[in-house]
Amino acid sequence: MDFGFGPEEERFREEVRGFLAETLPADGKRDMAFLQEWNRKVREKRWVGFSWPEEVGGGGGSIAQQVILKEEMARAKAPPLGSCFMGLAWVGPAIIEYGTEEQKQRFIPDILDGTYQWCTGYSEPDAGSDLATLKCKGVLEGDEYVVNGQKIWTSIAMWSKWMILLVRTDFEVENKHDGITCLLVEMESPGITVRPIKNMSGGAMFAEVFFDDVRVPVGNRLGAEGEGWKVTVSALAHERSGIAEVTGLQRRLEGIRELARECARGGRPASEDPAIRQRIARADARIEAMRLNGMRFLTRQLRGEKLGSETSINKLHRAQLEVELGELALEIQGSRGPLAAGSDLVPAAGDWQRFALSWPEVVIGGGTPNIQKNIIAERILGLPKD
Repeated sequence: MDFGFGPEEERFREEVRGFLAETLPADGKRDMAFLQEWNRKVREKRWVGFSWPEEVGGGGGSIAQQVILKEEMARAKAPPLGSCFMGLAWVGPAIIEYGTEEQKQRFIPDILDGTYQWCTGYSEPDAGSDLATLKCKGVLEGDEYVVNGQKIWTSIAMWSKWMILLVRTDFEVENKHDGITCLLVEMESPGITVRPIKNMSGGAMFAEVFFDDVRVPVGNRLGAEGEGWKVTVSALAHERSGIAEVTGLQRRLEGIRELARECARGGRPASEDPAIRQRIARADARIEAMRLNGMRFLTRQLRGEKLGSETSINKLHRAQLEVELGELALEIQGSRGPLAAGSDLVPAAGDWQRFALSWPEVVIGGGTPNIQKNIIAERILGLPKD
């Protein structure tokens, strides 16, 4: 396992740091004009879709450079590289790997430019922990699929123009992973109904999506009919293979350390409370374990090996840490923890309260902890299916 980068990668790191020092405003203000200029500059440098092939508009960067780029962006608290999160995280890579030339030309430029948002139609009311049992039906009629069914926990469906959707096109297969087909569906298609789901903090990032005789052209099928599971596994692997999330968690933990220094418990700073110090140290160790796991995954990628189910380990760690760090931040505040924003007694204008209530977006997205545990148990440890 490699723990360092070579001279070429370190030169690239210095280039990124120089760009950030020159571009990010010293006063921390980031209005719409700045964000528009930021998106123009990073797109011009081809840092949006940096690891994608140059022939589709990406930067053609190496895996190591991609990791460095994301690490430095996270460390500097820079805006995202591109505004189409799901498109960049897994829809785009899936289209690059399985899409037709027409699909690549149609969708990839808009994903890189952030022209609109994508959402993901995977989970169903009875198919979450076992996605392969999905029942949303796609029936081929001429040159169209007619889709009927429901999806749930669909992030940002209310604002998305397109959805990457899994439907079952064959109910007679012996292997439940067969007979699933991936479709690219325009959200304004007749027959689609979106119902937002409010979360604990009052927001609504998730939604239910209903399909009633929705017609999708065969030309919008991604990959071959019945091979949607293969497309999905590849897409989610792109989401889970990065290690730059570690930098964000480290920054979050440093914020909790500062919070502990500012808040009092028993007449002294909470940072001097042995129980608080122990929990911070435990979180620090787990984040470091994630970093080392990420370096292990990166080493395998640099050797040309494909990542598999082992990336679920870091996904599980991150989900658990998101919840635990939020709870710890509220406990450090003591009696002020339950207060909402708007009170002068709430530190950081209630940012920690919002953080503690917003974990479902991270924990549910990409597979819940129970899903990750099943993947680890079955595919890594070789335990029997539950």
